[in-house]
Amino acid sequence: MSTELTIGFLPLVDACLPILAHEHGFAEEAGVSLRLVKDMSWATVLDRLLYGHSDAAHLVAPLAIAATLGRGRPAQPLSVPFVLGLNGNAITLRPELARQVRPEGGMGTPAEVGAALKTIAQERSKAGRPLTFGVVHRYSSHNYMLRYWLAACGIRPDHDVDISTVPPPFCADALKQGEVDGICVGEPWNSVAVEQGAGEIVLSTAQIWRRGVEKVLALRESVLEEKREGVERLIRALCKAGGHFVDPANWERNAEILARPEYLDGSAELIRRAISDQLLIAQEGPLVHYPDFMFQHREAANFPWVSQAEWLYTQMVRWDGTPFDAEECRKAARVFRPDVYRSALLGTGAPLPGASSKVEGSLASTTVVGTQQGSMTLEKNIFFDGMVFDPNDIEGYISRLP
Repeated sequence: MSTELTIGFLPLVDACLPILAHEHGFAEEAGVSLRLVKDMSWATVLDRLLYGHSDAAHLVAPLAIAATLGRGRPAQPLSVPFVLGLNGNAITLRPELARQVRPEGGMGTPAEVGAALKTIAQERSKAGRPLTFGVVHRYSSHNYMLRYWLAACGIRPDHDVDISTVPPPFCADALKQGEVDGICVGEPWNSVAVEQGAGEIVLSTAQIWRRGVEKVLALRESVLEEKREGVERLIRALCKAGGHFVDPANWERNAEILARPEYLDGSAELIRRAISDQLLIAQEGPLVHYPDFMFQHREAANFPWVSQAEWLYTQMVRWDGTPFDAEECRKAARVFRPDVYRSALLGTGAPLPGASSKVEGSLASTTVVGTQQGSMTLEKNIFFDGMVFDPNDIEGYISRLP
């Protein structure tokens, strides 16, 4: 018997796995019938999920934790049994600003770009005209990655610069109309800004944290328990879609599918560039290879590491200005459900890590790790500033943040 699931999503390249699971028949083969519903803002995607208009959602990871903890609205527990991808975002600035902070002829390091931006940000702040950045939601990885980078470079978010919310499909427009000086958004919206001459890409978030958690599959906890068997079948279908997505032989076809009006309603060429980690950073410039710009499949990319949920909680505490609360942290950690992921894939041959938590930012080279099933090698997962997040010392980590 087929399980019917409605999934909400935004028009972003990293909504690819549910879309491709549906379009290529992986979901149907697994016994799942998908109905995909496109929205224009994360707030609407979350509303649809919380009020029962969808069963699951393509969602920014911190928002699943914020909803569970009752940040900004009544608490409603959500569960994340599957990560839809890591990284995939970029920071794009107005062209004249980008040229002042980015090394000529290519991409710079986060430290190089940050040092140049610090001088400009402080001058603008003193003049009463602070730089303004647009992020897609207060509780988004975009907001946290941008703030993490700025703070590590000596730029104080909310003091030296302003940060406001702009839904992803309108980020390029906000930049073009001068409402913001920079955006942190997922593809294809950075590339749209570049094509329009409204902005130039200066960094990818993969340069800030090389394996940063990004979008997730989120469900209300009650729906996960009610439809557990169907959700596990969906996880298996999404894993197949991930393998198909990362195969270069399929890039062109998948870009064409994602570009359709019912999905991203955009340029297949821009989408294909993102899929292949090739971005045009400035009009008339060359394509630049951003290694692992999008990360959708290998190295347990889809595994809901509890340590990543805990890291997101540290940033929530940091930027909401609230004290660390051990019980809140436990609730945040429980949002990510590696137990469901393991149950879905046990016996399939898919690699399963031996642990459900790890020290984030600790790998500077390729490392073979222990597994429950199959074999697994993890590549470096460093933060650009060299900090390491040990989930056994969460309060200590928070105290060391600048």
